[in-house]
Amino acid sequence: MQAASLHTTVLLHETVQGLEPKVGGYYIDATCGLGGHTEALLEATAPSGRILSVDRDPRALSHARERLARFGDRCRLVEARFSELADIIEEPADGLLADLGVSSLQLDDADRGFSFRADVALDMRMSDRGMTAYELLQEVDESELTEILRDYGEVKRPRTVARAILRARTSDALETTKDLVKAVEGVLPKKPGLHPATLVFQAIRIAVNRELEELDTLLEHLPTLLAPKGRAAIISFHSLEDRKVKRSFRPPPLAPELRNLPIEQASHPMHAITRRPIVPSEEELSANSRSRSAKLRIAERRGA
Repeated sequence: MQAASLHTTVLLHETVQGLEPKVGGYYIDATCGLGGHTEALLEATAPSGRILSVDRDPRALSHARERLARFGDRCRLVEARFSELADIIEEPADGLLADLGVSSLQLDDADRGFSFRADVALDMRMSDRGMTAYELLQEVDESELTEILRDYGEVKRPRTVARAILRARTSDALETTKDLVKAVEGVLPKKPGLHPATLVFQAIRIAVNRELEELDTLLEHLPTLLAPKGRAAIISFHSLEDRKVKRSFRPPPLAPELRNLPIEQASHPMHAITRRPIVPSEEELSANSRSRSAKLRIAERRGA
């Protein structure tokens, strides 16, 4: 249980409070991780509340299974992605939470290649399935890689960086995390503050794990995953995620040509509870610096 004891669950109180858990309710934790949010929900819904806790990472679930064993069959742990949720839920839920992005467990496991603190193989997968970062970088062309860097990492000079990475690939100098860092530093020199490779690693990780596509699927299916009045609490860690969550929780704006016409806008299935995202307190930031970019948004499914 060492991993679980070292992990700090982000916005724990705010997330659970926002879901308004009820005794005997049925809830979904779409990103179990080490089980912190799941544990809090199980305690809040005792003695009969049930939680479906899902994660794509079998190693995280192994730790969580040990942590959550005391709750018995009130907790069902499943290895799955967001896009598979609709097939495994038992019934529409009273609440759903998702803590997006890469976990501390994954970041701190140097062998997985999420960080460039160690020189390891380019993997970056959140699960044991699918294409690795190395395999992705062997397949993409300049245009595709430029798009990944620009759209998923908002990397400066994305085409220049893409060309540098592909030159390293051509010369067989793109095997490890340090190789990737070296290629990036060749065109984006280090400066005080954020390392130039940080956003490159983010972009490639998002592409490898299809994180934004999975989030799109989750947001699209939310109304069918939730019971009427069921709540969704989603924590994002960068603007790409947060924009998607914000938009999905609000009705789309009317086209400009329709705004002054007597047209009633169709009812949106979700109602935003939070007008602005909830962010960590100063106390949480001082205890857990990794929470600094977290933003929590809460919405409720409309219905009787």
